[in-house]
Amino acid sequence: MSSPSSPDTSSDNVRPSNFLRQIIEADLSQGTHAQARWGGSPGDAAHHAAGRPDPAKIRTRFPPEPNGYLHVGHAKSICLNFGLAADYGGVCHLRFDDTNPEKEDQEYVDAIIDAVHWLGFDWQANGTEHLYYASNYFDFMYRAAEHLIETGHAYVDEQTPEAMRANRGDFGKPGVDSPFRTRTPAENLARFREMKAGQLPDGAAVLRAKIDMASPNINLRDPAIYRIKHAEHHNTGNQWCIYPMYTFAHPIEDALEHITHSICTLEFEDQRPFYDWLMDRLVQGGLIAAPQPRQYEFARLNLTYVVTSKRKLKHLVDSATVAGWDDPRMPTIVGLRRRGYTPESIRLFCERIGVTKDYSWIDYSTLEGCLREDLENKAHRGMAVLDPVKLVLTNWDEVMGAGHLEACSLPALPHPPEGVEAPVRHFTLGREVWIEREDFEETPPKGYKRLFPGNKVRLKGGYVIECTGCDKDAEGRVTQVLATVVPDTKSGTPGADTVKVKAAITWVGVADGVPAEVRLYDRLFTDAQPDAGGKDFLALLNPDSLKVVTAYVEPSLAQAQPDQKFQFERFGYFVADRSDHAPSKPVFNRVTGLKDSWGK
Repeated sequence: MSSPSSPDTSSDNVRPSNFLRQIIEADLSQGTHAQARWGGSPGDAAHHAAGRPDPAKIRTRFPPEPNGYLHVGHAKSICLNFGLAADYGGVCHLRFDDTNPEKEDQEYVDAIIDAVHWLGFDWQANGTEHLYYASNYFDFMYRAAEHLIETGHAYVDEQTPEAMRANRGDFGKPGVDSPFRTRTPAENLARFREMKAGQLPDGAAVLRAKIDMASPNINLRDPAIYRIKHAEHHNTGNQWCIYPMYTFAHPIEDALEHITHSICTLEFEDQRPFYDWLMDRLVQGGLIAAPQPRQYEFARLNLTYVVTSKRKLKHLVDSATVAGWDDPRMPTIVGLRRRGYTPESIRLFCERIGVTKDYSWIDYSTLEGCLREDLENKAHRGMAVLDPVKLVLTNWDEVMGAGHLEACSLPALPHPPEGVEAPVRHFTLGREVWIEREDFEETPPKGYKRLFPGNKVRLKGGYVIECTGCDKDAEGRVTQVLATVVPDTKSGTPGADTVKVKAAITWVGVADGVPAEVRLYDRLFTDAQPDAGGKDFLALLNPDSLKVVTAYVEPSLAQAQPDQKFQFERFGYFVADRSDHAPSKPVFNRVTGLKDSWGK
């Protein structure tokens, strides 16, 4: 795998071990795949036998179905599969598992490609682009199905779906053989070809593997491997009217692509016996190359305050509960990206939570912590006032001169990388500034250190001021705060320390501050596990997951480019919205606060 952001495999950055790494390391030490050959592209046993020794020590794959947008759970699988391939001299394939013509769309294909690239991975290796489509293997899958029929390992079943379901049995009762199970291979082959020719309607018949209707593993009770579906496919059009089932297609896809370690989530653990059964039959028949792929399972990501069901996410979009798949409250990768998450923070999160076979819940604050860690020394600082009230310095004209604007500056990055000159941001202080409404109290509570009559504070990067009072409207609401400037106390000058204060407050000058729309995003659900225990996830929506305010930002923030991240001093991390932000109308999204304060 080649990638500008491939994981660092140097000795200074040793990855923590896990059971998958131990499996791979054991296979490498035993030479399990050392004799494998690669035909230069996916193919059957003869194709690979004619190839050269495989330049990849291992092959993994990320195999999404293009029926929706990827979410944070998929990010874990992406980072795992591409990361393992990179760390062990292998190749990771991006494969679209597009065997279901009804739910798949080119829109999702394009979105998945973009998401994997954005996370920092690609599928170019050894001069080859390893981007594949399961639908391109339909011819071989059909050939494999006919082989199973001819060897007595598959039959066409024409029971009704209801009869099949009833005859399958349950965990306490074995299944009952289909009345069509004793058909001869010749009869089954003829009927299967009639299915392929479009001579049977949808649902009239399925092709089933012939294994064991009494197996304690229900997945081995003659599972369906082909169905009739007269539907146009996004890739193959109307070439086919029968389509392979996922459990049949997936092992074959792995085998054709010479995947060595087929890594999936634990819900597929019960399917592994069928995976191995099918591989054994196809290797014995000489259709696929040995050694065959092996499946390994890990626990999927369970993240608090999130739902990852594609069906439920689609409902949120279709019902306009959220503003699309890229709504910053969504756990989709496009949503996380628009929210302001960085590829580095998501990769760090996936590495930090590790890989196990045990189900557990990861607190959302872990993801937020990884973002803070990534942005701490990257995001430029800036001052913004989110709940503004005007502060008037009543003696400004007398002390500083009528209309005077004092040039001020502060570091844009307090801790720049070594050898990089610290960037500086510039703004001006005049007679009127915007401050946070909470920074003034006419009657301060105990311990309050900001503005109240008679108290002094520093305007950050500017002068010390002394509060003298406020003006109010007829309802008693403060309309402006009044103060005087203390001369010769500007930050960075010799007189800065002559007056001691207990607080410095953020502010934005009225003269050069820029109004901006600020979207204060929060978690979409109020319940930590909205998708568990049969809960009604719609009843658990957070009514305060989005608040929109008109704020004022300092001039440096007004020059932001879409998708540029900042730390708004005292408030947290914000991003210039990648869709709606423009210099003439700045729009910022809150990514996360400076610390975890959810529920506190």
